[in-house]
Amino acid sequence: MTGSASVAASLNALDARAVQARDWAFACLGLSVEPGSASFAPASADASFRRYFRIVSGRIAGGQRSWIVMDAPPAQEDCRPFLKVGALLLEAGVHAPQVLAQDLGQGFLLLSDLGAQTYLDVLTLDNADELFAPAISTLIQWQLASCPGVLPDYDEPLLARELALFPDWYLSRHLGVSLSGDDLAAWQSVCATLIAAALAQPKVYVHRDYMPRNLMISDPNPGVLDHQDAVYGPIAYDPICLFKDAFLSWPEARIDAWLRRYHRQGLMAGLPLTADYVAFRCDADCIGLQRHLKVLGIFARINYRDGKPKYLADTPRFVRYVIDVAARYAELAPLAALFERCVLPVVPLA
Repeated sequence: MTGSASVAASLNALDARAVQARDWAFACLGLSVEPGSASFAPASADASFRRYFRIVSGRIAGGQRSWIVMDAPPAQEDCRPFLKVGALLLEAGVHAPQVLAQDLGQGFLLLSDLGAQTYLDVLTLDNADELFAPAISTLIQWQLASCPGVLPDYDEPLLARELALFPDWYLSRHLGVSLSGDDLAAWQSVCATLIAAALAQPKVYVHRDYMPRNLMISDPNPGVLDHQDAVYGPIAYDPICLFKDAFLSWPEARIDAWLRRYHRQGLMAGLPLTADYVAFRCDADCIGLQRHLKVLGIFARINYRDGKPKYLADTPRFVRYVIDVAARYAELAPLAALFERCVLPVVPLA
Protein backbone atom coordinates (compact mmCIF):
# COMPACT_ATOMS: atom_id res chain seq x y z
CA MET A 1 0.00 0.00 0.00
CA THR A 2 2.99 2.30 0.07
CA GLY A 3 2.39 3.78 -3.38
CA SER A 4 5.15 4.16 -5.94
CA ALA A 5 4.88 5.31 -9.53
CA SER A 6 8.02 3.34 -10.33
CA VAL A 7 6.31 0.12 -9.24
CA ALA A 8 3.39 0.80 -11.54
CA ALA A 9 5.66 1.69 -14.44
CA SER A 10 7.67 -1.51 -14.07
CA LEU A 11 4.67 -3.80 -14.44
CA ASN A 12 2.83 -3.32 -17.70
CA ALA A 13 0.82 -6.52 -17.71
CA LEU A 14 -1.35 -8.13 -15.03
CA ASP A 15 -0.99 -11.79 -14.14
CA ALA A 16 -4.05 -14.01 -13.85
CA ARG A 17 -4.48 -13.48 -10.12
CA ALA A 18 -4.18 -9.72 -10.47
CA VAL A 19 -6.90 -9.80 -13.13
CA GLN A 20 -9.05 -11.83 -10.74
CA ALA A 21 -8.49 -9.24 -7.98
CA ARG A 22 -9.29 -6.40 -10.37
CA ASP A 23 -12.51 -7.96 -11.58
CA TRP A 24 -13.64 -8.68 -8.01
CA ALA A 25 -12.89 -5.13 -6.85
CA PHE A 26 -14.50 -3.49 -9.89
CA ALA A 27 -17.63 -5.57 -9.29
CA CYS A 28 -17.71 -4.44 -5.64
CA LEU A 29 -17.45 -0.81 -6.73
CA GLY A 30 -19.79 -1.05 -9.70
CA LEU A 31 -17.01 -0.09 -12.11
CA SER A 32 -16.59 -1.27 -15.66
CA VAL A 33 -13.45 -3.09 -16.78
CA GLU A 34 -13.71 -1.38 -20.17
CA PRO A 35 -10.64 0.73 -21.05
CA GLY A 36 -10.91 4.28 -19.80
CA SER A 37 -13.43 3.51 -17.05
CA ALA A 38 -10.88 3.14 -14.23
CA SER A 39 -7.22 2.33 -13.85
CA PHE A 40 -5.82 -0.62 -11.92
CA ALA A 41 -2.09 -0.66 -11.24
CA PRO A 42 0.43 -1.91 -8.67
CA ALA A 43 0.60 0.38 -5.62
CA SER A 44 3.60 -1.09 -3.81
CA ALA A 45 6.22 -3.77 -3.50
CA ASP A 46 6.02 -5.81 -0.29
CA ALA A 47 8.47 -8.04 1.56
CA SER A 48 5.73 -10.62 2.13
CA PHE A 49 3.49 -12.49 -0.31
CA ARG A 50 0.92 -9.67 -0.13
CA ARG A 51 0.50 -7.30 -3.04
CA TYR A 52 -1.36 -4.02 -3.29
CA PHE A 53 -3.06 -2.39 -6.27
CA ARG A 54 -4.60 1.04 -6.65
CA ILE A 55 -7.86 1.69 -8.46
CA VAL A 56 -8.45 5.22 -9.73
CA SER A 57 -11.75 6.24 -11.27
CA GLY A 58 -12.86 9.62 -12.55
CA ARG A 59 -16.39 8.47 -13.30
CA ILE A 60 -17.68 9.06 -9.79
CA ALA A 61 -19.95 11.89 -8.74
CA GLY A 62 -17.82 14.52 -7.06
CA GLY A 63 -14.61 13.81 -8.98
CA GLN A 64 -11.81 11.28 -9.01
CA ARG A 65 -11.79 8.53 -6.40
CA SER A 66 -9.22 5.90 -5.51
CA TRP A 67 -9.12 2.64 -3.56
CA ILE A 68 -6.59 -0.02 -2.60
CA VAL A 69 -6.94 -3.74 -3.29
CA MET A 70 -4.95 -6.13 -1.11
CA ASP A 71 -4.09 -9.46 -2.72
CA ALA A 72 -3.09 -11.93 0.00
CA PRO A 73 -3.01 -15.52 -1.32
CA PRO A 74 -4.72 -17.65 1.36
CA ALA A 75 -2.08 -20.38 1.09
CA GLN A 76 0.61 -17.93 2.24
CA GLU A 77 -1.22 -15.11 4.04
CA ASP A 78 -4.06 -14.86 6.56
CA CYS A 79 -6.11 -11.65 6.26
CA ARG A 80 -7.81 -12.07 9.65
CA PRO A 81 -5.04 -10.46 11.76
CA PHE A 82 -5.06 -7.47 9.39
CA LEU A 83 -8.81 -7.12 9.86
CA LYS A 84 -8.63 -7.49 13.64
CA VAL A 85 -5.79 -5.05 14.19
CA GLY A 86 -7.23 -2.60 11.69
CA ALA A 87 -10.46 -2.50 13.69
CA LEU A 88 -8.48 -1.86 16.90
CA LEU A 89 -6.61 1.02 15.26
CA LEU A 90 -9.81 2.62 14.03
CA GLU A 91 -11.44 2.17 17.46
CA ALA A 92 -8.45 3.98 18.96
CA GLY A 93 -8.97 6.89 16.57
CA VAL A 94 -5.91 6.11 14.47
CA HIS A 95 -6.13 6.86 10.74
CA ALA A 96 -5.95 3.33 9.31
CA PRO A 97 -7.49 1.86 6.13
CA GLN A 98 -11.19 1.12 6.27
CA VAL A 99 -12.25 -2.27 4.91
CA LEU A 100 -14.91 -1.66 2.26
CA ALA A 101 -15.28 -5.25 1.04
CA GLN A 102 -13.64 -8.61 1.66
CA ASP A 103 -13.41 -12.08 0.18
CA LEU A 104 -11.27 -14.15 2.56
CA GLY A 105 -11.71 -17.27 0.43
CA GLN A 106 -9.85 -15.60 -2.42
CA GLY A 107 -7.66 -13.46 -0.16
CA PHE A 108 -8.91 -10.09 -1.43
CA LEU A 109 -9.63 -6.93 0.54
CA LEU A 110 -10.94 -3.63 -0.80
CA LEU A 111 -9.59 -0.77 1.32
CA SER A 112 -9.80 2.98 1.54
CA ASP A 113 -6.78 4.73 0.04
CA LEU A 114 -4.73 6.76 2.53
CA GLY A 115 -2.59 8.37 -0.16
CA ALA A 116 0.35 7.69 -2.44
CA GLN A 117 3.20 9.33 -0.47
CA THR A 118 4.86 7.66 2.50
CA TYR A 119 6.90 9.36 5.18
CA LEU A 120 9.88 7.58 3.64
CA ASP A 121 9.24 9.41 0.36
CA VAL A 122 9.47 12.88 1.87
CA LEU A 123 11.41 12.81 5.16
CA THR A 124 14.48 15.06 5.36
CA LEU A 125 16.59 16.46 8.16
CA ASP A 126 14.69 19.72 7.72
CA ASN A 127 11.11 18.40 7.96
CA ALA A 128 11.64 15.39 10.29
CA ASP A 129 10.60 17.23 13.47
CA GLU A 130 7.38 18.40 11.85
CA LEU A 131 6.48 14.95 10.51
CA PHE A 132 7.52 12.92 13.53
CA ALA A 133 5.41 15.07 15.88
CA PRO A 134 2.05 13.60 14.70
CA ALA A 135 3.65 10.15 14.34
CA ILE A 136 4.59 10.28 18.04
CA SER A 137 1.13 11.50 19.06
CA THR A 138 -0.56 8.77 17.00
CA LEU A 139 1.67 6.09 18.50
CA ILE A 140 0.80 7.23 22.02
CA GLN A 141 -2.91 7.24 21.11
CA TRP A 142 -2.60 3.64 19.86
CA GLN A 143 -0.70 2.54 22.97
CA LEU A 144 -3.25 4.14 25.30
CA ALA A 145 -5.94 1.88 23.82
CA SER A 146 -4.02 -1.27 24.86
CA CYS A 147 -5.74 -4.13 26.68
CA PRO A 148 -4.25 -7.51 27.67
CA GLY A 149 -5.62 -10.66 26.08
CA VAL A 150 -6.67 -9.00 22.81
CA LEU A 151 -3.54 -9.44 20.69
CA PRO A 152 -0.95 -12.25 20.83
CA ASP A 153 1.63 -11.84 23.57
CA TYR A 154 5.15 -10.90 22.56
CA ASP A 155 6.33 -13.71 24.80
CA GLU A 156 9.60 -15.55 25.34
CA PRO A 157 9.08 -18.18 22.59
CA LEU A 158 8.31 -15.50 19.99
CA LEU A 159 11.26 -13.33 21.03
CA ALA A 160 13.54 -16.37 20.87
CA ARG A 161 12.25 -17.47 17.45
CA GLU A 162 12.89 -14.00 16.08
CA LEU A 163 16.42 -13.86 17.47
CA ALA A 164 17.16 -17.28 15.97
CA LEU A 165 16.68 -15.77 12.50
CA PHE A 166 20.02 -14.00 12.88
CA PRO A 167 22.31 -17.04 13.25
CA ASP A 168 20.16 -19.23 11.00
CA TRP A 169 19.80 -16.90 8.01
CA TYR A 170 22.22 -14.00 8.28
CA LEU A 171 25.26 -15.68 9.80
CA SER A 172 24.93 -19.23 8.48
CA ARG A 173 23.13 -18.81 5.14
CA HIS A 174 24.37 -15.36 4.13
CA LEU A 175 27.86 -15.13 5.63
CA GLY A 176 28.66 -18.85 5.90
CA VAL A 177 29.44 -18.51 9.63
CA SER A 178 28.40 -21.23 12.08
CA LEU A 179 28.52 -20.45 15.79
CA SER A 180 30.23 -22.87 18.13
CA GLY A 181 32.21 -22.89 21.36
CA ASP A 182 32.72 -19.45 22.91
CA ASP A 183 30.87 -17.69 20.08
CA LEU A 184 27.78 -19.83 20.58
CA ALA A 185 27.93 -19.30 24.34
CA ALA A 186 28.24 -15.54 23.82
CA TRP A 187 25.24 -15.53 21.49
CA GLN A 188 23.11 -17.53 23.93
CA SER A 189 24.07 -15.15 26.73
CA VAL A 190 23.08 -12.13 24.67
CA CYS A 191 19.75 -13.72 23.74
CA ALA A 192 18.97 -14.37 27.41
CA THR A 193 19.82 -10.75 28.27
CA LEU A 194 17.66 -9.28 25.50
CA ILE A 195 14.69 -11.55 26.18
CA ALA A 196 14.76 -10.79 29.90
CA ALA A 197 14.94 -7.06 29.19
CA ALA A 198 12.00 -7.25 26.79
CA LEU A 199 9.80 -9.21 29.18
CA ALA A 200 10.53 -6.76 32.01
CA GLN A 201 9.07 -3.78 30.11
CA PRO A 202 5.48 -2.56 30.56
CA LYS A 203 3.21 -4.00 27.87
CA VAL A 204 1.13 -2.18 25.28
CA TYR A 205 -0.07 -2.80 21.73
CA VAL A 206 2.98 -3.10 19.46
CA HIS A 207 2.61 -2.44 15.73
CA ARG A 208 6.03 -4.09 15.08
CA ASP A 209 6.68 -2.10 11.88
CA TYR A 210 5.87 1.45 12.94
CA MET A 211 8.36 3.05 10.59
CA PRO A 212 8.33 5.76 7.89
CA ARG A 213 7.67 3.27 5.08
CA ASN A 214 4.36 2.33 6.73
CA LEU A 215 3.21 5.86 7.58
CA MET A 216 1.36 7.80 4.91
CA ILE A 217 1.17 11.53 4.31
CA SER A 218 -2.57 11.95 4.72
CA ASP A 219 -5.33 13.91 6.40
CA PRO A 220 -5.34 13.31 9.32
CA ASN A 221 -1.63 12.65 9.39
CA PRO A 222 -0.22 10.02 9.46
CA GLY A 223 -2.11 7.14 7.93
CA VAL A 224 -0.93 3.85 9.45
CA LEU A 225 -0.44 0.75 7.29
CA ASP A 226 0.82 -2.86 7.44
CA HIS A 227 -0.42 -3.54 10.95
CA GLN A 228 -1.21 -7.24 10.63
CA ASP A 229 1.73 -8.40 12.80
CA ALA A 230 0.74 -6.38 15.88
CA VAL A 231 1.20 -7.99 19.31
CA TYR A 232 1.01 -7.09 23.01
CA GLY A 233 4.50 -6.43 24.26
CA PRO A 234 7.35 -4.05 25.19
CA ILE A 235 6.35 -0.39 25.27
CA ALA A 236 9.67 0.83 23.83
CA TYR A 237 9.50 -1.32 20.68
CA ASP A 238 7.56 0.98 18.36
CA PRO A 239 9.31 4.24 19.38
CA ILE A 240 12.77 2.86 18.59
CA CYS A 241 11.41 1.26 15.40
CA LEU A 242 10.18 4.68 14.26
CA PHE A 243 13.56 6.37 14.64
CA LYS A 244 15.96 3.52 13.83
CA ASP A 245 14.44 2.55 10.55
CA ALA A 246 15.32 -0.06 7.94
CA PHE A 247 15.73 2.54 5.21
CA LEU A 248 16.78 5.78 6.94
CA SER A 249 19.57 6.66 9.38
CA TRP A 250 19.50 9.72 11.64
CA PRO A 251 22.15 11.43 13.80
CA GLU A 252 22.16 10.03 17.32
CA ALA A 253 21.35 13.44 18.80
CA ARG A 254 18.14 13.64 16.75
CA ILE A 255 17.12 10.11 17.73
CA ASP A 256 17.63 10.91 21.40
CA ALA A 257 15.65 14.15 21.12
CA TRP A 258 12.69 12.34 19.49
CA LEU A 259 12.77 9.56 22.09
CA ARG A 260 12.77 12.18 24.83
CA ARG A 261 9.74 13.84 23.21
CA TYR A 262 7.91 10.52 23.06
CA HIS A 263 8.87 9.73 26.67
CA ARG A 264 7.73 13.14 27.94
CA GLN A 265 4.43 13.08 26.04
CA GLY A 266 3.78 9.46 26.96
CA LEU A 267 4.22 10.15 30.65
CA MET A 268 1.88 13.15 30.45
CA ALA A 269 -0.73 11.02 28.63
CA GLY A 270 -0.60 8.31 31.28
CA LEU A 271 1.34 5.55 29.54
CA PRO A 272 2.98 3.03 31.93
CA LEU A 273 6.48 4.38 31.30
CA THR A 274 9.27 4.56 33.83
CA ALA A 275 9.81 8.18 34.82
CA ASP A 276 13.58 7.69 34.48
CA TYR A 277 14.47 8.57 30.89
CA VAL A 278 17.87 6.84 31.13
CA ALA A 279 16.12 3.59 32.09
CA PHE A 280 13.63 4.03 29.26
CA ARG A 281 16.45 4.65 26.77
CA CYS A 282 18.10 1.42 27.90
CA ASP A 283 14.80 -0.42 27.34
CA ALA A 284 14.53 1.13 23.87
CA ASP A 285 18.11 0.20 22.99
CA CYS A 286 17.67 -3.41 24.12
CA ILE A 287 14.39 -4.06 22.32
CA GLY A 288 15.73 -2.17 19.33
CA LEU A 289 18.73 -4.48 19.31
CA GLN A 290 16.44 -7.51 19.34
CA ARG A 291 14.62 -6.06 16.33
CA HIS A 292 17.81 -5.23 14.45
CA LEU A 293 19.16 -8.75 14.85
CA LYS A 294 15.82 -10.16 13.75
CA VAL A 295 15.71 -7.90 10.68
CA LEU A 296 19.20 -8.99 9.61
CA GLY A 297 17.88 -12.55 9.59
CA ILE A 298 14.63 -11.61 7.85
CA PHE A 299 16.35 -9.66 5.07
CA ALA A 300 18.66 -12.60 4.41
CA ARG A 301 15.71 -15.00 4.42
CA ILE A 302 13.76 -12.82 1.99
CA ASN A 303 16.72 -13.02 -0.37
CA TYR A 304 17.45 -16.74 -0.22
CA ARG A 305 13.96 -18.14 0.35
CA ASP A 306 11.76 -15.65 -1.47
CA GLY A 307 14.09 -14.40 -4.21
CA LYS A 308 13.90 -10.71 -3.22
CA PRO A 309 17.51 -9.50 -3.05
CA LYS A 310 17.00 -5.73 -2.70
CA TYR A 311 16.62 -5.83 1.09
CA LEU A 312 20.16 -7.12 1.58
CA ALA A 313 21.46 -3.71 0.54
CA ASP A 314 20.15 -2.28 3.82
CA THR A 315 21.73 -4.89 6.11
CA PRO A 316 24.93 -2.84 6.77
CA ARG A 317 22.67 -0.19 8.34
CA PHE A 318 21.52 -2.77 10.89
CA VAL A 319 25.06 -3.99 11.51
CA ARG A 320 25.92 -0.38 12.40
CA TYR A 321 22.89 -0.16 14.71
CA VAL A 322 24.01 -3.33 16.50
CA ILE A 323 27.61 -2.21 16.89
CA ASP A 324 26.63 1.23 18.18
CA VAL A 325 24.25 -0.12 20.84
CA ALA A 326 26.39 -3.07 21.93
CA ALA A 327 29.30 -0.71 22.56
CA ARG A 328 27.25 1.33 25.06
CA TYR A 329 26.36 -1.42 27.54
CA ALA A 330 28.73 -3.71 29.42
CA GLU A 331 26.27 -6.61 29.41
CA LEU A 332 26.24 -6.48 25.60
CA ALA A 333 30.02 -6.62 25.22
CA PRO A 334 29.85 -10.31 24.15
CA LEU A 335 27.70 -9.27 21.19
CA ALA A 336 30.11 -6.53 20.18
CA ALA A 337 32.97 -9.03 20.33
CA LEU A 338 30.96 -11.57 18.32
CA PHE A 339 30.35 -9.01 15.57
CA GLU A 340 34.03 -8.04 15.60
CA ARG A 341 35.00 -11.66 15.01
CA CYS A 342 32.26 -12.98 12.77
CA VAL A 343 30.57 -10.09 10.93
CA LEU A 344 32.82 -7.06 10.46
CA PRO A 345 35.59 -8.99 8.68
CA VAL A 346 33.14 -9.72 5.85
CA VAL A 347 30.76 -6.77 6.19
CA PRO A 348 33.01 -3.72 6.56
CA LEU A 349 31.23 -0.51 7.48
CA ALA A 350 31.90 2.82 5.82
